[in-house]
Amino acid sequence: MEQLGVICDHLESLAPKRLSAEWDNVGLLAGDPRAEVNRVMTCLTMTADTVTEAIDRRADLVVVHHPLPFRPLTRLTADTPEGRYLLDLLAARIHIFSPHTAWDSAAGGINQKLAEGMGLEGIEPLIADAVDATVGEGRLGTIAMPLAELAAQVKQFLAVPHLRLVGNPDLHIERVAVSCGSGAAFLDAAKEQGCEVLVTGEASFHQCLAAEASGVALLLPGHFASERFSMQILAADLANQFTELEVWCSQEERDPINLF
Repeated sequence: MEQLGVICDHLESLAPKRLSAEWDNVGLLAGDPRAEVNRVMTCLTMTADTVTEAIDRRADLVVVHHPLPFRPLTRLTADTPEGRYLLDLLAARIHIFSPHTAWDSAAGGINQKLAEGMGLEGIEPLIADAVDATVGEGRLGTIAMPLAELAAQVKQFLAVPHLRLVGNPDLHIERVAVSCGSGAAFLDAAKEQGCEVLVTGEASFHQCLAAEASGVALLLPGHFASERFSMQILAADLANQFTELEVWCSQEERDPINLF
């Protein structure tokens, strides 16, 4: 058993709030820091499946990457999925914490682990934090191989059977930019840093066209795959830090996008 506030302090030490985007909603989103916690579940997103799992397995805390709620609420009703999820979680006295973009940018967060998993060397922030230049938005690093071979390494690390590719598979790669989730907005930063490819979860059609026109390739393994693995890492960290707690990463969570 551990006090919720102590767990929140540890999570914020891993993903400091100052690293989060201005538009984001991070930290303890629902709960009493004085409450006692026995069971913790991590997941990428609150869905009907993850909410049901948290309730059925009697979680006291859910650490979810995508915030719930995300935007300010003027009412809380069961008329929307988000409202139903919150009402069910609150009725079960389950607390909610989200690190979101702070975890994206953190020293041991998603982009850092994604860059390491791809085998990049000389990893540094794509856009450095103003206070601490060792952390910040995205990552960049070096590797020498054809784009197709890098794509294979991304697939292997993220355990996905496919990904989308924009660019010439035979293109020789030496400098790689990384931004998890919907990170195509970092295309200009990647080009400015001399990167031949940007690895991100997803991009719109017009962002793909912009990448092609700019001469920067894209590797797109999917939003879910590019971030979900990090919630397993976070669960392992919490289990190691708080050995008296039962901690698990959601076993019911699935990518909503399937190939048909």
